[in-house]
Amino acid sequence: MKKIGLLGGMSWESTAAYYRLINEGVKSTRGGLHSAEMILYSVDFAPIEKLMQSADWDGVGEKITDAALRVGRAGADFLLICTNTMHICAPRIEAALSIPLLHIADATAEALLERGIGKVGLLGTAFTMEEAFYKGRLKDKHGLEVLVPERGDRAFVNGVIFDELCCGVACGPSKEGYLRIIEDLAARGAEGIILGCTEIGMLISQEDTDVPLFDTTELHAKKAVALAMSE
Repeated sequence: MKKIGLLGGMSWESTAAYYRLINEGVKSTRGGLHSAEMILYSVDFAPIEKLMQSADWDGVGEKITDAALRVGRAGADFLLICTNTMHICAPRIEAALSIPLLHIADATAEALLERGIGKVGLLGTAFTMEEAFYKGRLKDKHGLEVLVPERGDRAFVNGVIFDELCCGVACGPSKEGYLRIIEDLAARGAEGIILGCTEIGMLISQEDTDVPLFDTTELHAKKAVALAMSE
């Protein structure tokens, strides 16, 4: 079994979900008392979030790359960044690492294409919804058409993530707002919705809507288990 490297803490709420999902996946595959071999480096998110808000991506990249290198030096065979937004630093991290990076957008796109979906809605932080690093990869590498909410709805989605979900809070009114936005995206032609922030699964699930949902945390963790088990 390959050793899975996790770069987490952004936020720790979703990193805990990664740990659970990966271990559940290994147990389901191997049975008995088997669990995953993992190396986790969890950062302090507060100073990183301040750099994000001030658009100091060089500062963010320096901190995140240093953490990723620590995971590699500890003996991981490949790395997962346990957050969608921080994949904005993926090129810098890949250039510095000597081990492969399992990109969350690639794991997600694979699941979408397996379902025959070509036009998808994207929910996430403002950075993920508005910057090219994520939407561009889905479009250029995988041929997907990506829709995002209107400006006011993007602000709402982003606020719920940072003010509530990253703090472990899931509120009824926020859930209702997310479901309305999902319906709006579906009305615009989205055949499915990417839950493109690793905390959104705390708020909504497939039971809440008929629109197909693609939880990036679950898909990323599932792909990590498959890679860890591969020869």
